[in-house]
Formats: sequence, structure tokens, C-alpha cells
Amino acid sequence: MSAAIETQKLTKTYGRSRGIRYVDLAVREGEVFGFLGPNGAGKTTTIRTLFGFLRPSEGRAWVFGMDVRKRSVEIRARVGNLPGEFVLEDRMSGEDLLQFFARLRGVKDLGYARELAERLGADLHRPMRRLSRGNKQKVGLIQAMFHRPPLLVLDEPTSGLDPLVQEEFLEIVDDVRAEGRTVFFSSHVLSEVERVCDRVGIIRDGQLVTVEPTRELVNKAFRHVTLTFDEPVDPGPFRALPGVRDLKADGARISFALHEAPDGLVKLAAKHRLVSLDYERPSLEEIFLTYYGGRS
Repeated sequence: MSAAIETQKLTKTYGRSRGIRYVDLAVREGEVFGFLGPNGAGKTTTIRTLFGFLRPSEGRAWVFGMDVRKRSVEIRARVGNLPGEFVLEDRMSGEDLLQFFARLRGVKDLGYARELAERLGADLHRPMRRLSRGNKQKVGLIQAMFHRPPLLVLDEPTSGLDPLVQEEFLEIVDDVRAEGRTVFFSSHVLSEVERVCDRVGIIRDGQLVTVEPTRELVNKAFRHVTLTFDEPVDPGPFRALPGVRDLKADGARISFALHEAPDGLVKLAAKHRLVSLDYERPSLEEIFLTYYGGRS
């Protein structure tokens, strides 16, 4: 399968400030690729360097086989981009903005834009200055997607969206993949990554730490567990379970991190009268620090 994005030792430095260093990456055509890391890790710098908004200090990068230094204008014509921070003309409505972008991109039919607006619940008739953060985000998503580009680059795309709209957006991403198009997707939300991404790259301190299938990343994740019983129980047997760490007991409530399968936990808990069970994924930052914090 050919690469939609490829980099070789891509580097961008800002004097003594951290940028990105020696990033080797290949994103396949037709996949949804999650690009993850804590704030300041280098996600946005990588995206801006890939698409010609920043000039690489070292290394090379290609998008659909085109060198990002030499053919950035042609590359941008094939990309739909939603930056993590963007500004839209306050006096224009969403409809006006889409008409403007359509003229720039040579799009004559806004039918798909209006379909996206309906699916996301976007108001295209009010001026930008009168829209909430979430509604501006919807317009930003539509302008990135409405021309059906072969590559979508989305930096924190669900920021400010309510849960129902987030789910609808993820279904749109599924549709984009089904059409054979590529999505490069930066997010902090592990559930979104698990839901739509085929593979995941993790960046730390400006360096690409790993690239692996999403299932493998998720299977590595521990879970936060909180058990509440109808009366205090002895925490000792729970502490002795394989994979239990950082156990805390407070009367009838026991909480801990579980790094193994939950079968033994369920069987032990079933010996008591259980009032409630919370079984939660950790944040992306916790997974990142747990599994990659010790690597050089």
C-alpha cells in the first residue's frame, strides 16, 4: 500500500526550544492514523512542517509522493486541514465562508457541505461572532471536509463538541475511510482513538516513540477500578490479585489500578455484595507515562 504521508528524519527546531527531531513516519493511503502525545510533545509542529506552514530544519517529507519543500501548494490542494487553533471571519456566516472556500477550491456544489452541516447540527446562517465555541468547531470541520479531499488532517477535531456530535463526527470519519481517503488525526481522547484509528503514533518531547496498531496500544492500557460494597471488606485478597497496584481502601470502598485481565477481580468481588463497580480507562497521558516514560 502506498504512503499518503512519509517522513525521513524530519526535524524542526526553534533555537534552544524543543521542536521535533528525526521523525520517521509512514501513513498509508486509506487508513485513519492517530497521532498522539501530551501537550507540547510536537504534534502541531509536525503537522505544520508537513504541510509547508513551517520549513524543516533537517530531513525530508512527502505527501502523496510530493516533496513538502518543493510542492507545498499542490499538496495543500489535496488536503483538508483543521488546525488545533483557527480563526474564522467574525462577520461572515458559515454559509458565506463555505461559499468563499468553494470558490477558492473550485467546488461548484455545496450539497456535501450541507449534508455535513445537518449531520453535525451546524448553524450556517448566523455570523461567526454569535456562535459558541462548539458551533465554530463544527464550521471548521465542515470547511476541512466539504470538498472531499484525499487527505484529512484534523488537530483535536472534537474539541468543544458535545458527546452526541462527537459520535456523529466519528461516524463521518468511518465514511471517509470507506471511501478510501486518509485521515491524520491528532487527539487526546483515547476512546476516540480506539473507536476510529487503524494505527497510532506516539510522540514525546519531539521524538516519535512508537507506531503500532490501535488494538495493541489499547490492550496495554491499565484500568482504574473502584469497588463499593454494602459493608467494609478485607482489602488483602484484592491487593494480592495479579496486576493490582496502588490499592486504597476506605471502609466499604476499594480503589486501585488493574494491569491484568479482570477475570480474577470479578470472581473475588462476586463473593461479596457489590453496590457499584467503576471500571475506567486511564487518560492518554497516564498511558503515555506508564508505557513510554522510561524510554530514552
